[in-house]
Amino acid sequence: MTNTSTELEVEGAAGGEAGHAPAPSSPPASGRRLVRAFARDRAAVACSVYILLIILMAVAAPLLVKISGYGPLEFDQGAVDPNLGGIPLGPAGGMGADHWFGVEPGNGRDIFARIVYGARVSMTIAVSATLLTSILGVVFGLTAGYFGGRIDMVISRVMEFLMAFPALIFMIAVLSALPAENRQFLLVGVISFFGWPYLARIVRGQTMSLKEREFVEAAKASGASSAQIIFKEILPNLASTIIVMTTLAVPGYVGTEAGLSFLGVGVVPPTPSWGQMIASSVPWYAVDPAYFLIPGAFLFLLVLSFTVLGDRIRKLAESGEGRA
Repeated sequence: MTNTSTELEVEGAAGGEAGHAPAPSSPPASGRRLVRAFARDRAAVACSVYILLIILMAVAAPLLVKISGYGPLEFDQGAVDPNLGGIPLGPAGGMGADHWFGVEPGNGRDIFARIVYGARVSMTIAVSATLLTSILGVVFGLTAGYFGGRIDMVISRVMEFLMAFPALIFMIAVLSALPAENRQFLLVGVISFFGWPYLARIVRGQTMSLKEREFVEAAKASGASSAQIIFKEILPNLASTIIVMTTLAVPGYVGTEAGLSFLGVGVVPPTPSWGQMIASSVPWYAVDPAYFLIPGAFLFLLVLSFTVLGDRIRKLAESGEGRA
């Protein structure tokens, strides 16, 4: 779970990585050199391939479910043994030609179908929250850092106020009080509300440094407006930092959604969710470990892949590989 929700990982993704953020004044990267440097990094390539597979799986979920033959909400009572409390028939949790990843104990729902639809839920929430957090963080960070004064004071106090909250506890409290309808939209909103200050803090600090640079002074002397300076001079120099921070934030939001669903305040059943599946598997892990291991492995590898990928991108930006 993360610090957008827990002050641990998303702060690592945003605040905690501040000391490693690429220098804002570094020259723009050469596309070809960057691709070559990235392609030489086997870990980054392997993580990218896995992330791409999960994205394709999420996008093609309806097609994959048609091929497998079972939907995420369909019950197959013939795949479980009612005399043994609903334990799946067959080895490894009922894996076979009919159910590729086996079935859920007790009800016989197809685990493969719920995994692919769970990937769609997790990626939709994580990517949406990342986009909204990035927009809010960049806008408020640039505004505070460039204009300073009272504007900076107000925005900084709001950031400090939100960062002082034990975010996970307040997320649980807020989501518990909200209706179950449109829960995915509510999750995106709540996660983003607590998450944007971490990116905004980094953007603000680098903007304050950049606005004192010679090229900004030259733009002011040439009569450029504040908007032109922000979007044409400062923002392009923050691109690498923003990319790194957002890449590192995605695994935090994936973990946050899974953790909230595990605790029962995230995605509402019967909508599939990896965190929800892990929570449901706890009573069964002794007799059907596959039910716990499969969604756990998918979640672990996705979070690990995004984390490693973000770290590799940061190192490439810092080392100067791929720069013109």
